[in-house]
Parts: sequence; C-alpha cells; structure tokens
Amino acid sequence: MGDEGLLHRLLQPARPRSIPHVRAWNITLRTLHLMATGTLLGGHVFGAPAGQLTPLLYLAIASGAGLIALEAWPTLHFVFEGWGLMVLAKLTLLCIVLFAWGYRVPLLLAVVALASIGSHMPARFRHYSFYYRRVIKQ
Repeated sequence: MGDEGLLHRLLQPARPRSIPHVRAWNITLRTLHLMATGTLLGGHVFGAPAGQLTPLLYLAIASGAGLIALEAWPTLHFVFEGWGLMVLAKLTLLCIVLFAWGYRVPLLLAVVALASIGSHMPARFRHYSFYYRRVIKQ
C-alpha cells in the first residue's frame, strides 16, 4: 500500500482512536470558546481597551485549537468535510486578527458568521468529503 493507503488509514482508521472523557472536554472547551469569542467581539465593538481583549483572543484561539484536536484525534477526516473546513477557516481568521488588528471587528463578525453557517448548514454540505467526493455520514 502506497502513500494513498497511508493517507486513507490516517483519515479513516479501522478503529477510531478515543479520548477519555471526550464529551466533558468538548463541553468545557466549547463553553470557553463561546465565552471568549462573544466577549471578544463585544469588547471590540464597544471599544474596550486592547490590553483587556488580547488575552481573550488567545483564549479563543487556544480553545478553538483544542476543539480541533478533539475532533482530529479519532480520525483526521473531518478536515476534508465541509464543517471541518469551516472550523479551520474560523481558527485562521482568529489568528489573522493578531496581524490585522485594524480589521478585527469585521474579522470577528466573519468568525461568528462562519460558526453559524457551519453549524446549521444541511448535512449534504456539512458532511461532504472533498477527499472522497461524497457525503460521508448523514
């Protein structure tokens, strides 16, 4: 089996890897992420000092990365699905805020828009695999 076989095994292992207490970790990280991003956006919209908001940006990035790690551990395939690409796009935009501070409000609004769209789009888009070119699960 060549490189394509290795990639397939990484994306879809015969038995997905597991994380102890994954649901508790997911709820904790998701709650932190929502609190950080909501407060961060509101703070920027209403002109809170950057010094107070920068730690929230780092918390939003760290909690988002933690959520990605939770999803990636069992199988890496989610990064090729519609919702996984949306998640990666959101995290990328959060990181761009660090370098494009003057555009932070539109960038953060885009993060919220991607979060809403990604969470509520139909399964045929949410679970469409750009690797396998079909819907993986419904």
